[in-house]
Amino acid sequence: MGMIQPKLKNDALLQDIAQARQDIDHLHFWWLGQSGFLVVWRSSSLLLDPYLSDSLTKKYAGTDKPHVRMTERPIPPSRLDFINIVTSSHNHTDHLDGETLKPLLQSNPDLVILVSEANREFAAQRLQVAPERLTGICIDQPANVGDYTFWAIPSAHETVEVDAAGNPRYMGLIIQCAGRTLYHSGDTVLYPGLAERLRQWRIDVGLLPINGRDPQRGVAGNLSGREAAQLARESEMRLVIPCHYEMFEFNTASPDEFIWACRELCQPFHILKCGERFSL
Repeated sequence: MGMIQPKLKNDALLQDIAQARQDIDHLHFWWLGQSGFLVVWRSSSLLLDPYLSDSLTKKYAGTDKPHVRMTERPIPPSRLDFINIVTSSHNHTDHLDGETLKPLLQSNPDLVILVSEANREFAAQRLQVAPERLTGICIDQPANVGDYTFWAIPSAHETVEVDAAGNPRYMGLIIQCAGRTLYHSGDTVLYPGLAERLRQWRIDVGLLPINGRDPQRGVAGNLSGREAAQLARESEMRLVIPCHYEMFEFNTASPDEFIWACRELCQPFHILKCGERFSL
């Protein structure tokens, strides 16, 4: 069986993005696979945790943990030459990928790369740039970049880890733009106080992983589909979009459990295919 095909890819995806940028009344999202999203507001473009290479498939080929790709990548990163900001929630390669971020830097010389201050030195080494080239965000301190305001909150993958200053090594981002509030959790499981922390933000759209956790996979886990639905409901998110599935065969899940749980909890949700747009 062949790989899952993106809804839109390459030229068709770029054409859709160009059309959306003319629609200045809406905030636009595309799921690019795993936890990667493109967010466009007017002429401003934000990439969240993009993974647009086969670096992990190559790295783990022939090992006991092969990263067999399930979904074809929607676009090479070098073709995204209009990006203003890119984020990395933590240091795992599917969220901080040198083979994605280096071509993005080449195509976007003024690109702002936003990472947790706790990870800035590591990220700079991976990307082979000076730490000063990256923008570190600290806990409880807003980062204002163009049309966006970011706030870092801890995620737990599988535990909450912080540096000496309290900055999270696994970071979720509250993103304010166009009068809307978004939440991109990065990788996380539930931890005490997370729903209460999120509720105060009045989140319009939450982007949550649903691949769950299984110690036999040999990698840190995430929310299951039901847990993601429960977190969205308890956090009073107006809408939740699932991610972090259908990328690697050994570490995925069906969205069915998430869909059933959202319907059971009366939690509004939206399912995106890779390369598909959602407009808010």
